[in-house]
Amino acid sequence: MVAAGVLAGLSLLSLLTYGYLAWDSLGLGPAQTEATSTGLGEEPGAGSPSSQPHIIFILADDQGFRDVGYHGSEIRTPTLDKLAAEGVKLENYYVQPMCTPSRSQFITGKYQIHTGLQHSIIRPTQPNCLPLDNVTLPQKLKEVGYSTHMVGKWHLGFYRRECMPTQRGFDTFFGSLLGSGDYYTHFKCDSPGICGYDLYENDNAAWDHDNGIYSTQMYTQKVEQILASHNPRKPIFLYIAYQAVHSPLQAPGRYFEHYRSINNINRRRYAAMLACLDEAIHNVTLALKKYGYYDNSIIIYSSDNGGQPMAGGSNWPLRGSKGTYWEGGIRAVGFVHSPLLKNKGSVCKELVHITDWFPTLITLAEGQIDEDIQLDGYDIWETISEGRRSPRVDILHNIDPIYTKAKNGSWAAGYGIWNTAIQSAIRVNHWKLLTGNPGYSDWVPPQAFSNAGPNRWHNERVSWSAGKTVWLFNITADPYERVDLSARYPDVVKQLLRRLSQFNKTAVPVRYPPKDPRSNPKLNGGVWGPWFKEDEKKKKSDKSKGANKQKKNKNKKKAN
Repeated sequence: MVAAGVLAGLSLLSLLTYGYLAWDSLGLGPAQTEATSTGLGEEPGAGSPSSQPHIIFILADDQGFRDVGYHGSEIRTPTLDKLAAEGVKLENYYVQPMCTPSRSQFITGKYQIHTGLQHSIIRPTQPNCLPLDNVTLPQKLKEVGYSTHMVGKWHLGFYRRECMPTQRGFDTFFGSLLGSGDYYTHFKCDSPGICGYDLYENDNAAWDHDNGIYSTQMYTQKVEQILASHNPRKPIFLYIAYQAVHSPLQAPGRYFEHYRSINNINRRRYAAMLACLDEAIHNVTLALKKYGYYDNSIIIYSSDNGGQPMAGGSNWPLRGSKGTYWEGGIRAVGFVHSPLLKNKGSVCKELVHITDWFPTLITLAEGQIDEDIQLDGYDIWETISEGRRSPRVDILHNIDPIYTKAKNGSWAAGYGIWNTAIQSAIRVNHWKLLTGNPGYSDWVPPQAFSNAGPNRWHNERVSWSAGKTVWLFNITADPYERVDLSARYPDVVKQLLRRLSQFNKTAVPVRYPPKDPRSNPKLNGGVWGPWFKEDEKKKKSDKSKGANKQKKNKNKKKAN
């Protein structure tokens, strides 16, 4: 109750304290919007306006649940606050706890267990990527006439050319292939001596764009260029995956202006990065209005996972952090803003998951979902736009069979239904079950970010009884996961364990190969990029076949 009161107080304070940006500051009323749609790359008068909406999906990186003005943050986000207030806030919205899993589920509409990416993330040196037999969202949108563009962070693998964004449905790509890197130089070291450049335009290193521009601003400029050169009468899908606010913690100096009072240096840098991101989204929205897209557009905003407190992010009052299956790792900031919404200015508390965007957006785009595609997502547009009940009643947060096993987990602890040593988490209606090792489990309150007083964090910690490997929570009644109900409701535990077991029967093998020394950027002109060539593999196998043949012939001669 105290935590809820504090949160409500902070929310009210932030709304009273901070104003919103003036949306018509550039004089972009309806009359000007129509006028400025001339002079584009394509003939504006060609054809009638499409009934298909323009789709703009904005994915922030590592933004904590509390780190938005309307959730009570001390960080000012007037753009996000205004867009969300005029749209639909998603307050029961879930993603995955890390980068690759969330991105793969967004682009395929499938759980990790159905793509083989259920363990960790795709590392730069791994010969791994989103399996090529998975149909992607941009591929489906292209089928119905969409122009598809991606700007920002890919992080779905690149070891083969076929894994690159332009081979997975995007007409153009401008951004990074890896999970993180320097915001100005675009260099990334995976380990000592394994370093390379990571900025691409389509399939080539974008050396021409290496002008020391901060990536958030550079990506926004690219988005503005795309919008300026496209015909707004034809549908466009823009996937903008900002690098911010992922570490390293870097931001242009002027964004620190309002946050000098924050003592914790990581929190201060993080605040500046988020302020810059908020301004970038303001500029994207202005460009949509300026070039004639806005009235027929759907803007979706989402974080890819929870915040990382050690890197300045805050998920308070939720428990846990990025990389965990506690609510702080998987419950995300999200909203939809669109003139096409029926219930504008509302809050959606229905269950929504990142896999749901795939079928929802294809249906809105008047596309077809093939019957043989086994999706885990649902079409939730009526839930968001009209306030109807969500078709979703459960979420498989994940089953990771190769994550570090819980020492005391066993089949006995799982009633013979499930081995509780395995890391897994599932939500069914109000209930959430976790097994194995769910990860860092502290609550990190706002005062933990203060350096004043004793040099220690004010985290709340719970010492579980030795050997605990099963947790059950009623998330609707207890969203902060403070009261474990597993001992009180063993029948509910058994039901959820059976559901886990059913899901597990449909899982495909985990794809997590060892690193490949050929991935070293030194062998690729100093650039991170595709290194695996099918032809080389073929030549090697042909060579070894030939060598074996020669050996056999020699042996025959000797025998003769």
